[in-house]
Amino acid sequence: MMNGGNLVDNDSAVAGGVEDMYGEDIATMGQPVTPWTVSVASGYTLMRDPRHNKGLAFTERERDAHYLRGLLPPIVLSQELQEKRIMHMLRQYKVPLQRYMAMMDLQERNERLFYKLLIDNVEELLPVVYTPTVGEACQKYGSIFRRPQGLYISLKEKGKILEVLKNWPERSIQVIVVTDGERILGLGDLGCQGMGIPVGKLSLYTALGGVRPSACLPITIDVGTNNEKLLNDEFYIGLRQRRATGQEYGELLHEFMSAVKQNYGEKVLIQFEDFANHNAFELLARYSSSHLVFNDDIQGTASVVLAGLLAALKLLGGTLADHRFLFLGAG
Repeated sequence: MMNGGNLVDNDSAVAGGVEDMYGEDIATMGQPVTPWTVSVASGYTLMRDPRHNKGLAFTERERDAHYLRGLLPPIVLSQELQEKRIMHMLRQYKVPLQRYMAMMDLQERNERLFYKLLIDNVEELLPVVYTPTVGEACQKYGSIFRRPQGLYISLKEKGKILEVLKNWPERSIQVIVVTDGERILGLGDLGCQGMGIPVGKLSLYTALGGVRPSACLPITIDVGTNNEKLLNDEFYIGLRQRRATGQEYGELLHEFMSAVKQNYGEKVLIQFEDFANHNAFELLARYSSSHLVFNDDIQGTASVVLAGLLAALKLLGGTLADHRFLFLGAG
């Protein structure tokens, strides 16, 4: 925190593993003066910056310092009261997808309020920003698309993926969640519209894991889709072609992995998300010795189930070998 108007001591910040450039470690706490006053845009531009916008929570002092007079109603509302107001609004929606869209709108205009809302109401909002609602959102992503929330890398960018990565405004990336959209949840091939999965998963990295939003990067690799419905959908936002396979697919993924390491360093975590099995196992085996990689569907699911079984042994007694297990389903 700050005393006497001093800025946040970044050296003492602990969450996220990278330098706290934007005061994100204390984004959900009340602050007498914002820690970014010396470097952020003012006035109308500031209110359109989701990372720094505080909405009606801007104090009287901040409104003077940032030329916000007249751009906001005269009332000052605390972040807590704004949170209460938005939760009241969300509960009026009867359709889960409407709640999802309202949460995405909030993230795009007031990032710190979005995460405070998610952190404080995680049990109620987790099914909204991730499963099961995110599945419907991915199916209809072309229709509800507003603004990009991550990077799209398609076959059109082959040979210049490093340049594409440099278009992303953040440099200190700690976690990348990437999908090619071929096996989205239990819904199958959703192609480019699978972007909802990396976006939602990284929201959980922040809300539940404490990783700073600026250190997270959602990426969708678009190699086409075999989903006939999407190929014929006038609102589909991806490449209108059959999925690339074999050498063409492998070369694009290899260029991507090399570019990520070159641009962000060898310590960046690359999480493969919702790849089809025939690619998921191969990618994990191919890059586990050269990159920091993780596949949630292969390793994450297994580790959580194993943790549950080990915890159950405290009640049941014995060892794992003493029990019999039934695996049901393919998800």
